[in-house]
Amino acid sequence: MKNSTFKKMISALTALILVICMTAGAASAGSSGSDPYYTAEDQFTERDLEQTADLSGAETIAVTDGSDVQITKAGVYVLTGTAADATVYVEAGDEDKVQLVLDGVSITNTDFPCIYVVSADKVFITVSSDSSLSVTGSFRQDGSTHPDGVIFSKQDLVLNGTACLTVSSAENGIVCKDDLKVTGGTYVISASSKTMEANDSIRIAGGSFTLTAGTDGIHAENNDDNSKGYVFISGGEFTINAGDDGIHAVSVLQIDGGTVSVTAREGLEATVIQINGGTVHIVSTDDGINAARKSSAYTPEVIFNGGETTVTMGSGDTDGVDSNGNIYINGGTVYVNGNSTFDYDGTAEFNGGTVYLNGQQTSTIPNQFMGGMGGMGGGRGGWQGGGAQQDDGWGPSQGGQAGGRGGR
Repeated sequence: MKNSTFKKMISALTALILVICMTAGAASAGSSGSDPYYTAEDQFTERDLEQTADLSGAETIAVTDGSDVQITKAGVYVLTGTAADATVYVEAGDEDKVQLVLDGVSITNTDFPCIYVVSADKVFITVSSDSSLSVTGSFRQDGSTHPDGVIFSKQDLVLNGTACLTVSSAENGIVCKDDLKVTGGTYVISASSKTMEANDSIRIAGGSFTLTAGTDGIHAENNDDNSKGYVFISGGEFTINAGDDGIHAVSVLQIDGGTVSVTAREGLEATVIQINGGTVHIVSTDDGINAARKSSAYTPEVIFNGGETTVTMGSGDTDGVDSNGNIYINGGTVYVNGNSTFDYDGTAEFNGGTVYLNGQQTSTIPNQFMGGMGGMGGGRGGWQGGGAQQDDGWGPSQGGQAGGRGGR
């Protein structure tokens, strides 16, 4: 064998061994959920994080009763005035970025959105002076579309600003059929159904939120792709009162920072719930934190890596932290108060942090269900086969699972 050929073989073998070692290391590091699913740097652009608009060249539009506003091209538009039965339509090109500046505007409608984004690349709604939007009755159809939010967008939507936006709805408050981001401003939203809803994701970097919902406070769900529908929170102050879930994500719910206060039937619900930082306070009448099988792309897990989490449960058959899969406590401080503190069907690992159960510090994770209905093992792989379970109970068998961070 020639010397050059031998060197090539040794080099290829070394590279293969390195890849195998790196892969094994990654799977091991991820098995306890210590690494985050998302980072703030990946979730927001520089413009998303700007709280004021560049008004050079902006067009000012005063809304009037019974008169719709049509915006058909990219630009910055300052909305002022008070109107009834008026809708601001955005029907721009697929590459157009539109910024709506709410400068003390007030719109009240009976059956249609106050702001309706039909087409654009991306729309920014910047609140520069206290404004209000309200829909008082049931939403009517728009052809095959049911625009059921006071702000209703078919495209990416970013909310920011320095003032307060008050939203009131007989159905939903803010609805986005793509990605919804909020990076600043104050929002007081009351809705008979959901206060904030999106298909692909809800990403929040800052702002103050007072949300009163008949069903869910914050809800992300994509009916066509259940690997999407995630919620990412890196900052902000939240007071959420909800008839069903405080925050609901089909795939991943990740909290890196902020102050989250929830009073609801269930506080946090998703397939994967990861708390890396911030302060979370939950008062619940069912499950405080519930990792249910909402997505077939992820293993149900509750992961505590940091921050301070307090869960207070009502009386009866309630669980403070309930996982249809695994629970990992790697850091932070966790307080759980209730009859059933932890309930999990897979495995539980106490790797760090501080836990208090009904006022008593502990270094173990008890299991109310005593092992559940069959363990699932560690790892962060997606389920192979089987559909997503759409309630809190056990559904059909979902087959085996892959290790590592499959389904990511």
